[in-house]
Amino acid sequence: MNDVVLKTEGLKKVIGKRTIVSDISLELHKGEIFGFLGPNGAGKSTTIKMIVGLSKITEGNIYISGHSVKTEFKKAMRNVGCIVENPDLYKYMSGLDNLRMFAKMYPSVTEQRINEVVKIVDLEKAIKNKVKTYSLGMKQRLGIAQAILHSPDLMILDEPTNGLDPAGIHDMRELLRKLCSETGLTVLVSSHILSEMQLMCDRVGIINKGKIVTVKTIDELINMTNDDDKAVMVIKTDNNKKAEEIIKAKAIKCISVAEGVQVETSKENVPAIVADLTAQGIAIFGMDNKDTHTLEDVFMKLTGEGK
Repeated sequence: MNDVVLKTEGLKKVIGKRTIVSDISLELHKGEIFGFLGPNGAGKSTTIKMIVGLSKITEGNIYISGHSVKTEFKKAMRNVGCIVENPDLYKYMSGLDNLRMFAKMYPSVTEQRINEVVKIVDLEKAIKNKVKTYSLGMKQRLGIAQAILHSPDLMILDEPTNGLDPAGIHDMRELLRKLCSETGLTVLVSSHILSEMQLMCDRVGIINKGKIVTVKTIDELINMTNDDDKAVMVIKTDNNKKAEEIIKAKAIKCISVAEGVQVETSKENVPAIVADLTAQGIAIFGMDNKDTHTLEDVFMKLTGEGK
């Protein structure tokens, strides 16, 4: 069974003499949350605009649920819901009236479906209140309700957590997870909050200078930068200042941190460091391994943003 919801083949966009994106080939599968990452100007927004038909394709093609954006535009777009940053809502109307207004574009959307979607996004208590009374998180949930009203296969979110507080970001993540697992919805999400993308996404595609650098699961990305011979650890002692002096005397990189002394060295040096500290009367209370890379570390390395 083919579970590919979004497929881009050799996607290219040229404006004048400038190539904005080149050879973007991706496949997004049913029920996954796919993170689209890249520095400013890398081509993320241009790619998204081509997917939703707001920008003409120079070369290549896009297929949504098997329908070509080039030759079956209406059929392709029926399978897409989209929010770019903050959703467009009528603030003087209630949330329910906003959904009813939007539903008029889709004859198949019934009042029952509207009520179903309201329940999914947990807005039952506030849906009859005017949108101007909503918090930003509630507006984002209403926007998602609007985007999934017609039961699309694909939802595209561009910076959906902009301006949200930590609780709002958490709620957004849980809602998207619920939608994907329970309904099979596929989500393409673009965001600059890399720590949140690490928690939210199943796979990530990194774009830089208009080209895809890599497409991998979060675990694969994290593991590809781990160095098996390198150790980064924090040593907790009864005299961190003296411990730092002893370690630095061996030309080993270390700094004082709140928890103790952070050491960066090869793993083969660790037993000798412990032995030297003990021999010079330093009591060691514990050692924490800090050699865990984040999505941000990988992103900086692959895009050259850390230079």
